[in-house]
Amino acid sequence: MLELRNPKLAVPIVLFAGILWSFGPLVVRYMDSPNLVPWQYIFGRGLTIFILLNLYLYFEEGKNFYKNYYKIGLSGIVGGSGLGVAMITFIYSITNTSAAVTLLCLAAMPFFTALLAFLFLRERISLNVWISIIIASAGILIMAIGNTGEKSLIGFVFGLTSSIGFSVFSVSLRWRKETPKFTTVAFAGFFCFVFASIMILSTGQAFFATSYNSSLFSLHGFLVCSGLILYSIGSKAIPAAELTLLSLTEVVGGIFWVWLPILGINEVPSTNTIIGGFFLFVSLFYYSLIMRWNKRYIALN
Repeated sequence: MLELRNPKLAVPIVLFAGILWSFGPLVVRYMDSPNLVPWQYIFGRGLTIFILLNLYLYFEEGKNFYKNYYKIGLSGIVGGSGLGVAMITFIYSITNTSAAVTLLCLAAMPFFTALLAFLFLRERISLNVWISIIIASAGILIMAIGNTGEKSLIGFVFGLTSSIGFSVFSVSLRWRKETPKFTTVAFAGFFCFVFASIMILSTGQAFFATSYNSSLFSLHGFLVCSGLILYSIGSKAIPAAELTLLSLTEVVGGIFWVWLPILGINEVPSTNTIIGGFFLFVSLFYYSLIMRWNKRYIALN
């Protein structure tokens, strides 16, 4: 895999990855009644991710790329399943609440990851990280108070579930670092594809929605894969602190695109969402400063 060691080149690449991911909520908003075809969306997006990542692995590693699946192990299955659950609950979150709430729930992922690593991997959480978690929790609580409507609250809960699913994936990578990461993500796409197929068959639905919606399902999968590949290329040259901050481009961009009136959605976040989001951003900034002092590097291989 192409690797960059120069941060001056890596930073814009990672930024661009976040920008690509940020268009995901806008793509969902352009769909025709996505809340009526969630399983078709999960089916199409999962299949696209599975195919594209396997093609990428084929061109990177040759015809023996499939041997990575032999190395996936229990950690890869757990991580891929967690990521699959995150992908499934994402659509249920964003179709029941605002894009801002969904994205801000995902922004809390570093703190869920720290808690899960503490519980299952016995990784120590420093006092400063606990302070970050408490600030983030306050922000999440403020957002929850502002989402008391039945559907909005359901969307908020699914958003938190999606964030926890991504955290399970992150912790699985720490659990067994030799697990092939891209293969694990491809397994997540396969998990979504299979689970959605079972749900579609059991409910007697059609596998495909309209051609318009199906193309948007695939477009979202393409954005996820493209961003993931770019992120992996640049991540080895950037400390975790910068990666945490750079990942905010997905959150800020996603909220901005669905608000920008010229793009036709004009979705304005509520006051509680803005206040809660401010607390989350403060906690992430503080967390990033801590990580910067530690000079830790992370990468997706």
